[in-house]
Parts: sequence; C-alpha cells; structure tokens
Amino acid sequence: MASLLKRRAPCPGSVERRRGRAAYVFLIPWLLGLGLVTAVPLGASLYLAFTDYNILGTPSFTGLDNFERMIGDERFWAASSVTARYVFISVPLQLMFALLLAVMLDRGLRGLPFYRGAFYLPSLLGASVAIVILWREIFGHNGLVNDVLAFVGIEGQSWLQNPSTALSTLIVLNVWTFGSPMVIFLAGLRQIPEEYYEAAKVDGASRIQQFWHITVPMLTPIIFFNLILQTIGSFQTFTQAHVISGGTGGPVDSTLFYTLYVYQQGFRAFDMGYASALAWVLLLVIGAVTALHFILSKFWVFYGDD
Repeated sequence: MASLLKRRAPCPGSVERRRGRAAYVFLIPWLLGLGLVTAVPLGASLYLAFTDYNILGTPSFTGLDNFERMIGDERFWAASSVTARYVFISVPLQLMFALLLAVMLDRGLRGLPFYRGAFYLPSLLGASVAIVILWREIFGHNGLVNDVLAFVGIEGQSWLQNPSTALSTLIVLNVWTFGSPMVIFLAGLRQIPEEYYEAAKVDGASRIQQFWHITVPMLTPIIFFNLILQTIGSFQTFTQAHVISGGTGGPVDSTLFYTLYVYQQGFRAFDMGYASALAWVLLLVIGAVTALHFILSKFWVFYGDD
C-alpha cells in the first residue's frame, strides 16, 4: 500500500512545471498586447523615422533627413520650449501643493475619507475633455475669473487668447490635478514613526523644523517617485493644449506642446515620417531626463540605510 501511494504522489518538479505552464497561459493576453499594441508600433515608428512617408504612399528611406530637418524647424524649437517651461514649472508646483495638503490631512481631520476623495477627484478628471472645456469657460473673456475680478473692480482679459498668459492657465490646470501625488504622499506620511516627532518636541523643535528635518527627509523616496511619474506624464500632455487651442497650439504657438506638434505633423500634414522622428526624440529626451533624476537622487534621496 505504501509503495502504491508513493507511486501516485506527484513529483515536485512536475507540479512546478504545470504551474509554470499555467502562468504562461495567463500571461498570453498581456504578451499579445505587448507585442501587437506596443512592440510592433514602436518598431514601425522607428523605421518610419528614417523615411519620407505621407500615409497614402510607400515609405522611402531618407536616412537622417528628418532629424536634420528639426535643426532648422522653428516650430520644433517653439514646441520644445513650451513643453520644457510647462514641465519644469508645473511639476514642482504640483508636488509642493500635494505635499502641503497631505501634511494638513495627516493631522487627523474629521471626515478624512471625504476630503481625500474630493481632492483626488481632479486627478481623475484633469485630462478629460469635459474638464478642459470647463477650464476654457472659466478663463474665457466672460468666464468666472473675470467675473470675480470685475467684482473687486479689476478689468479682466481673455486669458486663453493672450500669448503671455495662455500657458499659465494650463500650468494652473496641471497643478490643480495634484490629487494623485497627494494620496501617495499621505500614504508615505503614515509610515513615518511617531517617535521621531515626539523626540523632536522634547528637544523643542517647532512644527516647521519638524517638517524640514523629519518629514521631508523621510519622504524623499516618495517625493522622488512622484517626481518621476509627474515629469513623464507632463512631457506627454496633449489633451489640454489640443482642446484649449482647437489643435492649433495658439495663440502664437504659446500652447504648442511637443505632443501637439507631433499630432499636427502626423495627422494634419500627413508627414508621418517626420512625426515618427519627433516622437523618438521625445522618447530620448524623457529617457535622458529620467536618467538624470536617478543620478541626482543619490545626493538628496534618503532611504534610511545610508
């Protein structure tokens, strides 16, 4: 009997192999999506970046002509400048507001789940067409902002039609969607040991001193995580500029984001080869900025083991 049971007992190796096969079966949909939705289009765009292709014809190989063309393309440099200003102004402001609000909510407010949900909601709706249209109405010539200014005796303007303020309104819109990093900051605050603050109070440290010498250093990994996510997302901003400007990037290219320029070249001018080259330059820039963040993080991110 014992020998029969021994023969029927499954081999540990066979069990592991069956589990491995089952795992691959469940991974098939993801692998198909990775190949058909990501890898194949990525490879096609890389090929098209070195061709002259207008969608209707056959791609003809042109080498580095598309990349050389960018050097003398004034709108390429304008789009790069607008995007750089948007990223490097809106992301720090967004993270600052998110962190300060997370610190306030971490004080144990009554109805915390309600406030957390209310502040997180704009992050879900910020890039939607409906919210951008609402933003256009708020900052329009007869919008809410000008109504408030008129109430205090200040004459307003059409904020979205003024080249000097159009980009600023989109920056404010991005800052307004601080809910997602705020929730992440709030989770990080809950992981800081309370003993640190109690020891600081015994030493006579004020709340501001506790914030700068305990909260911020302990949250640097979370700050770094949010910084990477929000920077990459801001480089890819498209909907806001497209809806606000009607797809033109106006006024006077003041809202011509890089992604919007790629869209114009690919789906309006039908210059898909040049659009693909532009897209790959954006990918390289995002990769370079992300790598720079990781390099600099060695000097300011505290992981607790250093």
